[in-house]
Amino acid sequence: MLILNQEEVKQIIPLSQIDKVVKCVESAFLKHGKGEVDMPPKTYLFFKKDKGDLRIMPSFSEELGMAGTKIVNVHPDNPKNNLPTVGAVIVLNDAKTGIPIAFMDGTYITGVRTGAAGAVASKYLAKKDAKTLGVIGAGQQAIFQIAATACTIKLQDILVYDVNEKSIELLSVELEKIGIKIRKAGLEEVSKQDILTTTTPSRDPIVKNEWVMPGMHINAVGADAEGKEELDPTIYKRAKIVVDDWIQASHSGEINVPVAKGMITKSDIYGSLGEIVAGIKIGRENNEEITVFDSTGLGIQDLFTAVMVYEEALKRGAGKNIEIF
Repeated sequence: MLILNQEEVKQIIPLSQIDKVVKCVESAFLKHGKGEVDMPPKTYLFFKKDKGDLRIMPSFSEELGMAGTKIVNVHPDNPKNNLPTVGAVIVLNDAKTGIPIAFMDGTYITGVRTGAAGAVASKYLAKKDAKTLGVIGAGQQAIFQIAATACTIKLQDILVYDVNEKSIELLSVELEKIGIKIRKAGLEEVSKQDILTTTTPSRDPIVKNEWVMPGMHINAVGADAEGKEELDPTIYKRAKIVVDDWIQASHSGEINVPVAKGMITKSDIYGSLGEIVAGIKIGRENNEEITVFDSTGLGIQDLFTAVMVYEEALKRGAGKNIEIF
């Protein structure tokens, strides 16, 4: 089994080369839209006493000849102990034998593939002449969302809002390393850009309906568990709603609260991003549409990215091989 730690994974897909991940993730959505992958919904284990959860995300691609399982934790109090909020590992199995062939860090892969999903959604759902990006939340995921979108859409201005202005300063420093400039702005101004990406853990809507302009595209990324939501639910009455996966989105995505309250049903969902990438459904149809992508994160995004990392690691002789059986 090949073992790859986080630094080795980063060397294969540095932030400056996140376009490689965008291509992998777009392929994953394509295969998902065509029904050519097997991906059960993610399973949750909740540690209520310890204020965290564990998520198990298996997937399989016959084309790749690989199965992958990601085990990811989300513990909001971890930073108090100098630990990351999100941590993950990925196991790859050879489909012919079932033997595990790789074990790698999945924390960084989770970050880049989530950012890549926002970029793919923007490619298909934002206006063709979209030039501005607004990002709410300047945490770690904002780095990946901005880097991936910037390599996919020709942006002229990137605005960021966070309640902690220090976070914006730190974000700016990291992005300048790869030649991307951002600027601080107020919540309302950020919310009115051509593309809006939300990356907060909020349990109360922070984007008001009246701020959302015709022609906008929204990537709702922050909500990843029951009870979380970032958008005023009345926005959905005006928007074309696209999900990565209905089951996951309705249980733990941005739409989970409106669905639980009966404000949205499955019939209100236009389709999945995979269907749009595969050409089964049309993406944006005009410059006046408001589109919303509910990103919950799919196991196939991890699988396709991890396989690319594994194959590149073999070429480079990276990682460490150990005997399991």
